[in-house]
Amino acid sequence: MKKSSLFYCIGLLISIVLLCSYTNCFDKESILANNAPESKSYVDSFQKNSFNFLPSSTTNQIVKHDYYTLSYNEKYEQAEWVAYELKEEYLTNSNFKRPFFIQDPYVQTQSADWRNYKKSGYDKGHLCPAADMEFSLAAYNDTFFTSNISPQKHYFNGGIWSRLENKTRYWASKYKRIYVITGGVLESGLKTIGKEKVSVPNYFYKILLDDSRGEYKMIGFLVPAVSSKKPLYDFVVSVDKIEQMTGIDFFPKLNDKIENQLEKNSDYKSWSFDKF
Repeated sequence: MKKSSLFYCIGLLISIVLLCSYTNCFDKESILANNAPESKSYVDSFQKNSFNFLPSSTTNQIVKHDYYTLSYNEKYEQAEWVAYELKEEYLTNSNFKRPFFIQDPYVQTQSADWRNYKKSGYDKGHLCPAADMEFSLAAYNDTFFTSNISPQKHYFNGGIWSRLENKTRYWASKYKRIYVITGGVLESGLKTIGKEKVSVPNYFYKILLDDSRGEYKMIGFLVPAVSSKKPLYDFVVSVDKIEQMTGIDFFPKLNDKIENQLEKNSDYKSWSFDKF
């Protein structure tokens, strides 16, 4: 190769590297933005209508992502709760490619590495389901932080828990918008997996709040982490019971009178169970 051609190639390569550095083309956030040009509008919309009913945190390690918020518990290497708003217009099937699970860069104590789950016999069970966030590639990818997963047997993750997640989306469509809080019941003496000793909950809970008709209604589910073909309403409990088991105050920003009335109630008749 002639020297002039060699110098030209070297110069061109340097120019490309400098241009990429200038435009942040190696930056992860820029890559996500390029892959999901619609995401900014969803972020703006979400933040204008942000989740207003965050639970208390027993750890004071609250992590806010664009589309959901969590409270991380380092002792158990998972979130004690994940909370988000689910609207009817968010429900879509985008068929995004599943990314790899990665550690959450916003958890100060570092979330557990995905390798703890390898050959453990447990699924990486989403707390905020990826299927709830298919309205945006950025939202979808954010559900694959390891702060958003908990060990679940596949027969549970793909069984009764999946049915409850599907039912939650059904209610979001029916009532136009609901607030969702979910997590595992974290308590001493739990089995652990991996080098970081990720705890395996014996129970998972999901709490839903609806205000679509001008008044609040609430429902709580406490589901043993086993295989079950029972109807979902068999797992309905009062939110008070879940608070007693977890030590979490789930709706501290609600008016105390309304909160007390809703949380002691275990009647599910105001929720439609005509499917799932």
